[in-house]
Amino acid sequence: MTVSITPSMRPLHPPIEPYHSDMLDVGDGHRLRYEVSGNPDGRPVLFMHGGPGSGCKPEQRGFFDPQHWRIVLFDQRGAGGSTPAGSLVANTTQHLVADIETLRCHLGISRWVIFGGSWGSTLALAYAAAHAQACAGLILRGIWLARRQDIAWWMHDVRRVFPEHWEAFVGHLDPAERGDVVAAYGRRLADPDPAVHMQAAIAWRGFDQKLSTLLPATEDLAPSSPQTLAVARIAQHYVRHEAFLVEGEVLHGVDRFRQVPGVIVHGRYDMIAPVDGAIALARAWPQARLVIVEDGSHSTGETGVRNALMEAVDEFAGRT
Repeated sequence: MTVSITPSMRPLHPPIEPYHSDMLDVGDGHRLRYEVSGNPDGRPVLFMHGGPGSGCKPEQRGFFDPQHWRIVLFDQRGAGGSTPAGSLVANTTQHLVADIETLRCHLGISRWVIFGGSWGSTLALAYAAAHAQACAGLILRGIWLARRQDIAWWMHDVRRVFPEHWEAFVGHLDPAERGDVVAAYGRRLADPDPAVHMQAAIAWRGFDQKLSTLLPATEDLAPSSPQTLAVARIAQHYVRHEAFLVEGEVLHGVDRFRQVPGVIVHGRYDMIAPVDGAIALARAWPQARLVIVEDGSHSTGETGVRNALMEAVDEFAGRT
């Protein structure tokens, strides 16, 4: 299914505050920040943030009608308000999947809808493969399957579309290092000198942000901050380790949750996660509904993508 250019963007639901927030000890020295908002007796939904490492934002509650949904947001290991900030220790996809299940049990939720985009879609699919019985549905956006070809596109091949942004990205590296951008950035991000690691973090985040919208920004968007450094370090860590997944593992895992209803939303011109990944997922999971937004990219701030996601949330609100 495809959707044509949409004339106006649906507004998010009005801002709300959590009625509960806390830190959850998940072991290995990690404590996760989580919050619950909306209707305490409503249908549970878990928002899975992207990145890896970006953390949740208050406006993400707005995808869900607070009268209907019990809205759970959490920051993954090292991300957002979770501690220790930016930690790479015991920080793998398998740890995050276990953390999500720990959080579900801690909150006393039997089954929940999972809403995730970009890296959040990868993690949602990994979680569903491990805990299908806990998933009432999946709403996924900007599908990133963490295949070698997906990493190669993001780190190298996207220069065929945005050579100027890629050249700015690798411009911080010596020419001899540019054959392995990920390893070179890893060395800089781990350097103890703030003049080295912060410059690398800003460049990594700025490159990612420039690719996220249909019309890329021309200025650097990432500030010099501990949060920028944490996000870049965690993202590089996951890319370097190919998301701690065996090649093809995400698609092969579909067989373990095939019965779970799902909606897949993907922008035709997504430059971080090309649309072929969403199509591959839909072919492996024909029970899910695929929506290709013809005038969309990677960002939820674009009209067609936002509207398709909110329509999917409305659809799940009517399911029993």
